[in-house]
Amino acid sequence: MAERGREPLIAVIDEGTLTIRFVVFSSKTRQELVSHKLDVVQKCPQEGWAEEDPQEILSAIQQCIARVVEQMPALGLRVTDIVAVGVTNQRETTLVWDKETGEPLFNAILWSDIRTAVTVDQILAKLPDNNKNYFVPICGLPVSPYFSAIKLRWLIDNIPSVRKAISEQRCLFGTIDTWIVWNLTRTDLGALHVTDVTNASRTMLMNLDTLNWDPVICKHFNIPMEILPTIRSSSEIYGKIASGPLKGVPISGILGNQHSALVGQQCLHIGQAKNTYRSGCFLLYNMGNKKVYSTHGLLTTVGYQLGPNSPVTYALEGSVAVAGTAVRFLRDNLNLMKDVSEAEGLAKSVKTTGDVYFVPAFSGLYAPYWRKDARGIICGLTQYTTKAHIIRAALEAICFQTRDILEAMHKDCGVPLTKLQADGILTNNKLLMQLQADICGIPVVLSSAKDVTSLGVALVAGHAKGIELWDLTKEEEDADHIGDTFLPAASALDRNLRYKKWKMAVERSLGWASTKKSVAMTDERYRLLASIPPSWFLLGSFTMLTISHALAAR
Repeated sequence: MAERGREPLIAVIDEGTLTIRFVVFSSKTRQELVSHKLDVVQKCPQEGWAEEDPQEILSAIQQCIARVVEQMPALGLRVTDIVAVGVTNQRETTLVWDKETGEPLFNAILWSDIRTAVTVDQILAKLPDNNKNYFVPICGLPVSPYFSAIKLRWLIDNIPSVRKAISEQRCLFGTIDTWIVWNLTRTDLGALHVTDVTNASRTMLMNLDTLNWDPVICKHFNIPMEILPTIRSSSEIYGKIASGPLKGVPISGILGNQHSALVGQQCLHIGQAKNTYRSGCFLLYNMGNKKVYSTHGLLTTVGYQLGPNSPVTYALEGSVAVAGTAVRFLRDNLNLMKDVSEAEGLAKSVKTTGDVYFVPAFSGLYAPYWRKDARGIICGLTQYTTKAHIIRAALEAICFQTRDILEAMHKDCGVPLTKLQADGILTNNKLLMQLQADICGIPVVLSSAKDVTSLGVALVAGHAKGIELWDLTKEEEDADHIGDTFLPAASALDRNLRYKKWKMAVERSLGWASTKKSVAMTDERYRLLASIPPSWFLLGSFTMLTISHALAAR
């Protein structure tokens, strides 16, 4: 093939929950030129646990890079024209490793893992009124198994090799971006131990005002700050790749995957929002440079920061734990279909769910409920219910959960969205997109980009000072990035009636795992009471008895 005219190329490592991709973008058209992907095995050693092998992640990245490099000459592309690399990753996933050997001290604990339920209860027992939102004014996040700090606390409490490495000052903590960059830049002289503000904002340990690790929270969780990476902006040259076919290429962009989709969707202005439909569902709303703390169960997070001296853009986020995972559950666990691609056709074969509702709370409910005691239910079954009704109910569950988040955003911000920009693998399901428009009552607009998550971090990598292929601070909305649009076809009466029944189904899913919380809370409260000096306890008890007798005599 004839060689293309030389142009700078931007490469991206896109590390998702189940899939690793390496992609090369054109700096002129912003189109994907070549890519390769591999799946990563998710391990579930116990119920509620979800892990991945950090070395397998690295191996998959290296294989994807090698495969793309092999393909480039046939497409008229040169590796030497790659001027920058961006990294985007699954967020909250937590790992620790030995900085001397580079070996992981445990598998990576995934964002969806709920083994830390007891850890959460122990933390809540020490907070005033067991307030899960106690740290929200600092980090924007509730106390939940979802976030990295809780997973790190579990590792320290339960894995002896982690405690030993910390005591010997050999332990490093990171989210997956940190692990990737550390390994890509590693030489005999050391490696870069960094993260960006978007990933740091998902740990519960970063102060949203200072953009530094917060000493108060770190002390409360008893996490040594020396094991934490340096926090950097989302768009700057961090360092260069140390070896392999990309040796010497600067790494100049890091974004958590949902933040990357926000940029890739060009939601760069206040009031714009996107929803990404993948294993989970993640809706981010651009708030500009001012923080809004939700009073309706949403998260305050960093959207992105386009350089070390640039202002931070904040976002409100609603996270749905189970979206595409619900369809895979029906395939793998209930054998309702042979392939997830059959879901749309089967769901279309019936006009409604037959009043069946499916709440896929396999590991609790995330925003806006934050109920780790919830568990999945299918309700409304009759003798006429078929697998098609249940599959359609699973698709509607994704849409209802998205509406839950939109309702909360409306209450927090006061202004309803006029459209929802959508991306992710599940947007290939046209029925799902139409159901989403019907259930929410607003247009759903797809992106024309093949993968906006990869595109977003490519844009910030190309924006970085020293690369400067694009200036995102002057971006105007590009009509060319808009794909299919789905308009609401259902009446307001119909969608509100269905939504009311969805809320009834959610109520029925709550409380299934509540006994675990009560035991853990009781144990922790016993330890706290046991730590009170006997003289203080007796004095307090005597005082309370005196008060109660005085009140009774009145």
